[in-house]
Amino acid sequence: MRPPRAERRADAATLRRSFVTPEGVDLRLHLGSAGTRAAAFLIDAGAIVLVLVAATLVIFSLFFSVHAPALAIVWMIGFFVLRNGWFTLFEMGGRGATPGKRILGLRVVARDGARLSGGAVIARNAMREIELFLPLTFLGQQAAEGTADTFVTLFALGWSGIFLAFPLFNRDRLRVGDLLAGTWVVRTVGVALGSELAMPSAHPRRVFSDAALNLYGEYELQTLEEVLRSGKPDAIATVAATIRRKAGLPDDGDDAGFLSDYYAALCVRLERGLLVGRRRADKFAVGR
Repeated sequence: MRPPRAERRADAATLRRSFVTPEGVDLRLHLGSAGTRAAAFLIDAGAIVLVLVAATLVIFSLFFSVHAPALAIVWMIGFFVLRNGWFTLFEMGGRGATPGKRILGLRVVARDGARLSGGAVIARNAMREIELFLPLTFLGQQAAEGTADTFVTLFALGWSGIFLAFPLFNRDRLRVGDLLAGTWVVRTVGVALGSELAMPSAHPRRVFSDAALNLYGEYELQTLEEVLRSGKPDAIATVAATIRRKAGLPDDGDDAGFLSDYYAALCVRLERGLLVGRRRADKFAVGR
């Protein structure tokens, strides 16, 4: 179900976008602004630098007798692995966000509403090497060797500047990596939903069978969280009806309470699975 044309035009002028869940519910997500994304990147970059400095001090204190060029090669490889692993592994996690994005209330999602895939995360972050790190690393090497002339400096800075400014010139605030990977960076609602659900409720918690809880995995859990956070009665009713139909459960007339209880029970089930080494990425994965 697509929003009316006038509403789509209004969305295009802002940062609100249509995002349809597997149940057909449009969550109307808000994109992260270019400034917020840049701030999140700077937080992550600062954390990476701190880790890099600490690791460098340890390496050079333990291996000070090793030939300097060999240490330099190890350091460069370590920096490459650290910066790429930082962004890729955090965004592949259940929250789809690095520490910087989490602090500023951002997360990465697939633009088509599907589960964010590992391939998409790798693609969007691999482009960061071409956009930023490779030209600046080359410039740093040239400067260290004393061969960085004006042309090299301007070329490297201009190359990175074009890519860094790219989100300012498209309506979805996309990096080139987002275009290739089919991703958005969206704002999350600043509500500690998990903590709220952990609090004692006004009614007894509903109990769900293993078969009912085995319908969904981590990706669908994120979708349930977005639906509950949206607070939209129509969306909550649609998703609650879908789950009841699939699980063969009766309708008790309390859609919000039902969905909150199902979310809490699914959280517990997936967390228990992780404790014993079982992870279910989405509803298409084989349940255990």
